[in-house]
Order: sequence, then structure tokens, then C-alpha cells
Amino acid sequence: MKRRDLLKGTLIAGAALTLPGRLAASVAPGTPRDRILFDIAKRELVRAGNAIWKHDIVGIADYGLHSAKPRFHFVNLDRGEVQSYHVSHGQGSDPQHDGWLKQFSNTEGSNATSRGAYVTWEWYQGRYGTSVRLGGLDQSNEAALRRYIVMHRADYAEPDHLERYGRLGRSNGCFAMGEEQFRIALMHLSGGRLLFADSLGLEEDGSIQPVPELAMIDRQPLDFGPGAAASAY
Repeated sequence: MKRRDLLKGTLIAGAALTLPGRLAASVAPGTPRDRILFDIAKRELVRAGNAIWKHDIVGIADYGLHSAKPRFHFVNLDRGEVQSYHVSHGQGSDPQHDGWLKQFSNTEGSNATSRGAYVTWEWYQGRYGTSVRLGGLDQSNEAALRRYIVMHRADYAEPDHLERYGRLGRSNGCFAMGEEQFRIALMHLSGGRLLFADSLGLEEDGSIQPVPELAMIDRQPLDFGPGAAASAY
């Protein structure tokens, strides 16, 4: 069995763990990738438990893809739809600035992206205008609030930046989007919803993007054992 086939099977199998009846009953239409994303969204909602109080839409940031690709997925469980947009990663995760995330970090001052589940909180006015606070729910991202990891808009995440440079600019670890795409995030993902970030590498046909040569990414599923994410809730 090829490594990418094994990984895809692991993602699907992990997503099917202990789904409640209401979530397990829905069937995701669309591409093979979208069906996997639906399973991941359901899995992460179960894992997050009471930390999430709105279950209609889940955001999944797939940092296993290049920043030139739409890799921020709005998974609408109520409508059975997936919409995909661009999102930046942290400069500490991509020191070569080639558009590939090489590593995750939860360390303060690393300016890197953190892997794991987040709860979206309230809007506030910050350096980049209206932004959304995030709470890290895993040991791998529990410092999100202290690190000021948020969702915001940025010029370096606009389509014209991508067209000019072939990649997005880098954040300080935040989820930065273009203005129009961030407006969608404000309306549909803030206020107690789930945002999940990982290196999935999911292409539209359901295949797995190989890990970049310089990357130190762990693509194994997060630990679902006792005392893992649940300890953050």
C-alpha cells in the first residue's frame, strides 16, 4: 500500500470515531476531498465537545498545501457544502518564504502556525482592523491567546499579491485572508465555531500532496487518548 493511500485511510478512519447520531447521519456530497473534509469536521466537533457551541460550519485550514492553493475550507454541515479560499501561514513556519509550511510551533515568539483545534471568539479592532480572537483547544496550540493568534485580513493575502508573487505573504502565525474572503469568515465562522488547522495535504481528487522535502511536518492524527485535547476544555 502506498504511503499516501495509507494516510488517506487513516484520516477517514479517524474521522469516523464515536460520532453522535445527528452528525453521523449526514452524507457529504461533492468531491472525494470534500467527503474527507466532512468526516474530519465531524470528528473534530466530537473531540472538541462543549468548547464549541455552534455546529453548523467548521473551518479547516489545510497547511499541507502550497499557499497558492485554496486551502481554507468552510465545511457547511447543514447545507452539505464546502467552499475553499486562500489563507496565509506564519513566517516561522516557512523561513524560506517559498509558500510551503515546514513546521508547526506553539512557542511564543516563534511567529509560526500552530496545529490543532481552535474555538472562534468575539470580533475586536486590532492592527489589521476587525479581527477574530481564537482559543487553542489542544496542547499543540494552547498558547494561541497569549501569542495573539487570530483571524484577520491582510494585503499580503489578497489575490493581486498571489498573482504577482505566486504565493501569499506570511503572517506572525495568524490566519490571514484577503478582504473579501475574510468578510465571509467574519459572517460564517466567528462566534463559537470550530477552526481546525493541520497538514492534511488533501487534493481535490482525495489524493495526498507529498510532504515538501524540507518540511518537518507530522501528518499523524492528533492524539485522541485520555488527557489530550479534552484537558484544554
